[in-house]
Amino acid sequence: MTPAISVSELTKRYGEIDAVRGIGFEVPTGETFGFLGPNGAGKSTTIKILCTLADPTSGTARVAGHDVVKERDTVRRNIGLVFQDTTLDSYLTGEQNLRFHADLYGVPKAAFAPRLRQVLEMVGLWERRGSVVATYSGGMQRRLEIARGLLHAPRVLFLDEPTVGLDPQTRDAIWEYINDLKKREDITIFLTTHYMDEAENCERIAIIDHGKIVAMDTPEALKASVGKDRVQISTADDQEAIRALADTFGIEAAMHEGRVTFSVESGEQFVPRLFAGLPVAIRSVSVSRPSLDDVFMSYTGKTIRDAEASIADRNRAVAARFGRR
Repeated sequence: MTPAISVSELTKRYGEIDAVRGIGFEVPTGETFGFLGPNGAGKSTTIKILCTLADPTSGTARVAGHDVVKERDTVRRNIGLVFQDTTLDSYLTGEQNLRFHADLYGVPKAAFAPRLRQVLEMVGLWERRGSVVATYSGGMQRRLEIARGLLHAPRVLFLDEPTVGLDPQTRDAIWEYINDLKKREDITIFLTTHYMDEAENCERIAIIDHGKIVAMDTPEALKASVGKDRVQISTADDQEAIRALADTFGIEAAMHEGRVTFSVESGEQFVPRLFAGLPVAIRSVSVSRPSLDDVFMSYTGKTIRDAEASIADRNRAVAARFGRR
Protein backbone atom coordinates (compact mmCIF):
# COMPACT_ATOMS: atom_id res chain seq x y z
CA MET A 1 0.00 0.00 0.00
CA THR A 2 1.24 3.49 -0.85
CA PRO A 3 2.23 5.36 2.33
CA ALA A 4 0.13 8.36 3.28
CA ILE A 5 3.31 10.46 3.59
CA SER A 6 6.73 9.79 2.11
CA VAL A 7 9.69 12.13 2.65
CA SER A 8 13.24 11.78 1.33
CA GLU A 9 16.31 13.99 1.98
CA LEU A 10 14.09 17.00 2.66
CA THR A 11 15.82 20.30 3.40
CA LYS A 12 14.67 23.87 3.92
CA ARG A 13 16.99 26.82 4.35
CA TYR A 14 16.08 30.38 5.36
CA GLY A 15 19.11 32.61 4.83
CA GLU A 16 21.75 31.34 7.24
CA ILE A 17 19.36 29.06 9.13
CA ASP A 18 18.90 25.40 8.17
CA ALA A 19 15.34 24.84 9.40
CA VAL A 20 15.14 21.27 8.02
CA ARG A 21 18.29 19.27 7.37
CA GLY A 22 17.92 16.23 5.11
CA ILE A 23 15.13 14.37 6.90
CA GLY A 24 13.39 11.26 5.62
CA PHE A 25 10.48 9.12 6.88
CA GLU A 26 7.28 7.36 5.85
CA VAL A 27 3.85 7.37 7.49
CA PRO A 28 1.62 4.37 6.68
CA THR A 29 -2.03 4.99 5.87
CA GLY A 30 -4.18 5.15 9.01
CA GLU A 31 -1.36 5.90 11.45
CA THR A 32 -1.23 8.71 14.02
CA PHE A 33 2.31 10.01 13.60
CA GLY A 34 3.87 12.67 15.81
CA PHE A 35 6.72 15.10 15.28
CA LEU A 36 8.11 15.82 18.75
CA GLY A 37 10.60 18.58 19.39
CA PRO A 38 11.19 22.02 20.87
CA ASN A 39 9.83 25.20 19.35
CA GLY A 40 12.14 26.15 16.48
CA ALA A 41 13.33 22.59 15.79
CA GLY A 42 11.79 22.42 12.29
CA LYS A 43 8.38 20.90 13.03
CA SER A 44 6.20 23.66 11.61
CA THR A 45 8.51 24.14 8.62
CA THR A 46 8.12 20.45 7.76
CA ILE A 47 4.35 20.60 8.05
CA LYS A 48 4.26 23.71 5.83
CA ILE A 49 6.20 21.85 3.13
CA LEU A 50 3.94 18.79 3.39
CA CYS A 51 0.86 21.04 3.12
CA THR A 52 2.29 22.92 0.09
CA LEU A 53 2.59 26.20 2.00
CA ALA A 54 6.38 26.29 1.52
CA ASP A 55 8.68 24.82 -1.10
CA PRO A 56 11.61 22.64 -0.02
CA THR A 57 15.12 23.79 -0.76
CA SER A 58 15.91 20.23 -1.85
CA GLY A 59 14.60 16.69 -1.45
CA THR A 60 11.16 15.27 -2.14
CA ALA A 61 7.88 14.78 -0.30
CA ARG A 62 4.69 13.00 -1.32
CA VAL A 63 1.35 13.19 0.48
CA ALA A 64 -1.54 10.84 -0.39
CA GLY A 65 0.65 9.61 -3.25
CA HIS A 66 1.20 13.06 -4.80
CA ASP A 67 4.30 15.26 -5.04
CA VAL A 68 3.93 18.37 -2.87
CA VAL A 69 5.68 20.58 -5.45
CA LYS A 70 4.57 19.14 -8.80
CA GLU A 71 1.01 18.22 -7.75
CA ARG A 72 0.24 21.01 -5.32
CA ASP A 73 -3.51 21.31 -6.05
CA THR A 74 -4.10 17.56 -5.81
CA VAL A 75 -2.28 17.41 -2.47
CA ARG A 76 -4.43 20.23 -1.12
CA ARG A 77 -7.63 18.43 -2.07
CA ASN A 78 -6.49 15.39 -0.08
CA ILE A 79 -5.44 17.06 3.16
CA GLY A 80 -6.97 18.90 6.10
CA LEU A 81 -4.93 21.34 8.16
CA VAL A 82 -5.36 22.79 11.63
CA PHE A 83 -2.92 25.64 12.04
CA GLN A 84 -1.06 26.49 15.23
CA ASP A 85 -2.80 29.89 15.33
CA THR A 86 -6.54 30.15 14.77
CA THR A 87 -7.72 31.09 11.26
CA LEU A 88 -11.44 31.18 11.99
CA ASP A 89 -13.58 34.22 11.14
CA SER A 90 -14.76 35.30 14.59
CA TYR A 91 -17.61 37.40 13.18
CA LEU A 92 -19.26 34.42 11.50
CA THR A 93 -21.09 31.54 13.16
CA GLY A 94 -19.57 28.09 13.41
CA GLU A 95 -21.80 26.87 10.58
CA GLN A 96 -20.93 29.83 8.36
CA ASN A 97 -17.20 29.19 8.85
CA LEU A 98 -17.67 25.60 7.74
CA ARG A 99 -19.94 26.57 4.83
CA PHE A 100 -17.27 28.93 3.53
CA HIS A 101 -14.70 26.12 3.79
CA ALA A 102 -17.04 23.73 1.95
CA ASP A 103 -17.38 26.22 -0.91
CA LEU A 104 -13.59 26.58 -1.16
CA TYR A 105 -13.11 22.80 -1.35
CA GLY A 106 -16.01 22.14 -3.69
CA VAL A 107 -18.04 20.01 -1.28
CA PRO A 108 -21.30 19.16 -3.15
CA LYS A 109 -24.28 21.08 -1.78
CA ALA A 110 -26.26 17.87 -1.25
CA ALA A 111 -23.41 16.45 0.85
CA PHE A 112 -22.81 19.56 2.97
CA ALA A 113 -25.72 19.32 5.44
CA PRO A 114 -25.17 15.70 6.55
CA ARG A 115 -21.39 16.17 6.64
CA LEU A 116 -21.77 19.39 8.66
CA ARG A 117 -23.82 17.61 11.29
CA GLN A 118 -21.48 14.62 11.35
CA VAL A 119 -18.30 16.61 12.02
CA LEU A 120 -19.91 19.07 14.46
CA GLU A 121 -21.46 16.26 16.50
CA MET A 122 -18.09 14.53 16.51
CA VAL A 123 -16.49 17.53 18.24
CA GLY A 124 -19.51 18.33 20.41
CA LEU A 125 -20.47 21.61 18.73
CA TRP A 126 -23.70 20.78 16.88
CA GLU A 127 -25.82 22.69 19.39
CA ARG A 128 -23.54 25.75 19.05
CA ARG A 129 -23.42 25.81 15.25
CA GLY A 130 -25.47 29.03 15.11
CA SER A 131 -23.33 30.91 17.63
CA VAL A 132 -20.83 33.53 16.54
CA VAL A 133 -17.29 32.15 16.89
CA ALA A 134 -16.26 35.16 18.99
CA THR A 135 -18.41 33.67 21.77
CA TYR A 136 -16.55 30.33 21.69
CA SER A 137 -13.90 29.44 24.26
CA GLY A 138 -10.37 28.67 23.08
CA GLY A 139 -11.03 24.93 23.31
CA MET A 140 -14.28 25.24 21.34
CA GLN A 141 -12.51 27.19 18.60
CA ARG A 142 -9.85 24.48 18.35
CA ARG A 143 -12.55 21.82 18.09
CA LEU A 144 -14.29 23.82 15.36
CA GLU A 145 -11.03 24.03 13.44
CA ILE A 146 -10.65 20.26 13.67
CA ALA A 147 -14.21 19.88 12.36
CA ARG A 148 -13.41 22.27 9.52
CA GLY A 149 -10.29 20.31 8.64
CA LEU A 150 -12.41 17.14 8.40
CA LEU A 151 -15.33 18.62 6.49
CA HIS A 152 -14.13 17.72 2.99
CA ALA A 153 -13.18 14.16 4.05
CA PRO A 154 -9.38 14.47 3.65
CA ARG A 155 -7.12 11.44 3.51
CA VAL A 156 -4.50 13.08 5.75
CA LEU A 157 -5.17 15.51 8.62
CA PHE A 158 -2.30 17.75 9.73
CA LEU A 159 -2.42 19.19 13.24
CA ASP A 160 0.25 21.79 13.98
CA GLU A 161 0.56 22.06 17.79
CA PRO A 162 -3.19 21.32 18.15
CA THR A 163 -3.45 22.11 21.88
CA VAL A 164 -0.88 24.88 22.31
CA GLY A 165 -2.07 27.57 24.72
CA LEU A 166 -4.92 25.45 26.11
CA ASP A 167 -5.28 24.45 29.74
CA PRO A 168 -4.59 20.78 30.65
CA GLN A 169 -8.27 19.88 31.01
CA THR A 170 -9.11 21.30 27.58
CA ARG A 171 -6.06 19.60 26.07
CA ASP A 172 -7.31 16.25 27.39
CA ALA A 173 -10.76 16.93 25.92
CA ILE A 174 -9.27 17.78 22.51
CA TRP A 175 -7.43 14.47 22.53
CA GLU A 176 -10.63 12.63 23.34
CA TYR A 177 -12.11 14.10 20.17
CA ILE A 178 -9.00 13.31 18.11
CA ASN A 179 -8.97 9.67 19.28
CA ASP A 180 -12.70 9.43 18.63
CA LEU A 181 -12.38 10.69 15.08
CA LYS A 182 -9.73 8.03 14.43
CA LYS A 183 -12.37 5.42 15.20
CA ARG A 184 -14.94 7.05 12.93
CA GLU A 185 -12.87 8.30 9.99
CA ASP A 186 -10.52 6.41 7.69
CA ILE A 187 -7.78 8.98 8.07
CA THR A 188 -4.06 9.44 8.70
CA ILE A 189 -3.07 12.00 11.33
CA PHE A 190 0.24 13.87 11.33
CA LEU A 191 0.77 16.19 14.27
CA THR A 192 3.53 18.34 15.69
CA THR A 193 3.93 18.93 19.41
CA HIS A 194 6.41 19.87 22.11
CA TYR A 195 4.24 18.34 24.84
CA MET A 196 5.63 14.99 25.98
CA ASP A 197 2.29 13.68 27.28
CA GLU A 198 0.61 14.59 24.00
CA ALA A 199 3.15 12.58 22.01
CA GLU A 200 2.14 9.48 24.00
CA ASN A 201 -1.10 9.44 21.97
CA CYS A 202 0.82 8.75 18.76
CA GLU A 203 1.46 5.29 17.34
CA ARG A 204 4.93 6.40 16.27
CA ILE A 205 7.04 9.45 17.01
CA ALA A 206 9.92 11.15 15.22
CA ILE A 207 12.04 13.27 17.56
CA ILE A 208 13.42 16.31 15.74
CA ASP A 209 16.14 18.65 17.00
CA HIS A 210 17.86 21.45 15.07
CA GLY A 211 16.17 20.32 11.86
CA LYS A 212 17.26 16.67 12.04
CA ILE A 213 15.40 13.52 13.07
CA VAL A 214 17.42 11.97 15.89
CA ALA A 215 15.13 9.03 16.76
CA MET A 216 11.93 7.44 15.46
CA ASP A 217 9.81 4.58 16.85
CA THR A 218 6.79 3.87 19.04
CA PRO A 219 6.69 5.77 22.36
CA GLU A 220 7.23 2.54 24.32
CA ALA A 221 10.14 1.41 22.14
CA LEU A 222 11.81 4.82 22.46
CA LYS A 223 11.49 4.78 26.24
CA ALA A 224 12.79 1.20 26.36
CA SER A 225 15.84 2.27 24.33
CA VAL A 226 16.91 4.58 27.16
CA GLY A 227 16.75 1.81 29.72
CA LYS A 228 17.96 3.82 32.70
CA ASP A 229 16.20 5.76 35.44
CA ARG A 230 16.55 9.51 35.62
CA VAL A 231 17.89 10.97 38.88
CA GLN A 232 17.77 14.66 39.73
CA ILE A 233 19.37 16.17 42.82
CA SER A 234 19.89 19.61 44.30
CA THR A 235 22.94 20.05 46.51
CA ALA A 236 24.91 22.59 48.51
CA ASP A 237 27.36 22.85 45.57
CA ASP A 238 25.98 21.52 42.27
CA GLN A 239 29.20 21.96 40.26
CA GLU A 240 31.17 20.08 42.89
CA ALA A 241 28.50 17.38 42.89
CA ILE A 242 28.88 16.98 39.10
CA ARG A 243 32.67 16.56 39.49
CA ALA A 244 32.23 14.12 42.38
CA LEU A 245 29.72 12.00 40.46
CA ALA A 246 32.29 11.60 37.68
CA ASP A 247 35.24 10.93 40.02
CA THR A 248 33.47 8.69 42.57
CA PHE A 249 30.87 6.87 40.50
CA GLY A 250 32.01 7.34 36.90
CA ILE A 251 28.68 9.02 36.11
CA GLU A 252 28.33 11.88 33.64
CA ALA A 253 25.91 14.49 35.00
CA ALA A 254 24.79 17.93 33.87
CA MET A 255 22.58 20.79 34.97
CA HIS A 256 19.04 20.55 33.58
CA GLU A 257 16.11 22.66 34.73
CA GLY A 258 18.18 23.93 37.63
CA ARG A 259 19.11 20.50 39.04
CA VAL A 260 21.98 18.04 38.70
CA THR A 261 20.65 15.34 36.36
CA PHE A 262 22.01 11.93 35.39
CA SER A 263 20.84 8.44 34.41
CA VAL A 264 21.59 5.14 36.15
CA GLU A 265 20.29 1.59 36.25
CA SER A 266 17.93 0.91 39.17
CA GLY A 267 17.82 4.49 40.40
CA GLU A 268 16.06 3.78 43.69
CA GLN A 269 18.72 1.24 44.67
CA PHE A 270 21.46 3.71 43.73
CA VAL A 271 20.18 6.52 46.00
CA PRO A 272 21.59 5.07 49.28
CA ARG A 273 25.03 4.74 47.65
CA LEU A 274 24.69 8.32 46.47
CA PHE A 275 24.05 9.66 49.98
CA ALA A 276 26.89 7.59 51.40
CA GLY A 277 29.49 8.42 48.76
CA LEU A 278 28.81 11.96 47.52
CA PRO A 279 31.03 14.45 49.41
CA VAL A 280 28.43 17.22 49.00
CA ALA A 281 25.28 17.76 51.06
CA ILE A 282 22.19 16.60 49.13
CA ARG A 283 19.13 18.80 49.67
CA SER A 284 16.63 16.86 47.56
CA VAL A 285 16.49 13.88 45.22
CA SER A 286 13.95 12.49 42.77
CA VAL A 287 13.97 9.30 40.71
CA SER A 288 11.76 8.70 37.66
CA ARG A 289 11.32 5.94 35.11
CA PRO A 290 12.31 6.71 31.51
CA SER A 291 9.97 9.21 29.86
CA LEU A 292 9.94 10.77 26.41
CA ASP A 293 11.80 13.72 27.92
CA ASP A 294 14.52 11.25 28.97
CA VAL A 295 14.54 9.89 25.43
CA PHE A 296 14.99 13.41 24.09
CA MET A 297 17.81 14.06 26.56
CA SER A 298 19.43 10.72 25.76
CA TYR A 299 19.58 11.49 22.03
CA THR A 300 20.33 15.22 22.22
CA GLY A 301 22.08 15.74 25.55
CA LYS A 302 19.48 18.23 26.78
CA THR A 303 15.86 18.44 27.85
CA ILE A 304 13.28 19.86 25.49
CA ARG A 305 13.10 23.05 27.57
CA ASP A 306 16.87 23.48 27.37
CA ALA A 307 16.66 22.90 23.61
CA GLU A 308 14.03 25.61 23.22
CA ALA A 309 16.23 28.06 25.10
CA SER A 310 19.23 27.11 22.94
CA ILE A 311 17.27 27.59 19.71
CA ALA A 312 15.93 30.95 20.90
CA ASP A 313 19.50 32.08 21.68
CA ARG A 314 20.68 30.94 18.25
CA ASN A 315 17.87 32.79 16.46
CA ARG A 316 18.55 35.98 18.43
CA ALA A 317 22.23 35.76 17.50
CA VAL A 318 21.41 35.34 13.81
CA ALA A 319 18.93 38.22 13.94
CA ALA A 320 21.51 40.44 15.62
CA ARG A 321 24.11 39.57 13.00
CA PHE A 322 21.74 40.44 10.17
CA GLY A 323 20.77 43.62 11.97
CA ARG A 324 24.38 44.83 11.97
CA ARG A 325 24.71 44.49 8.22
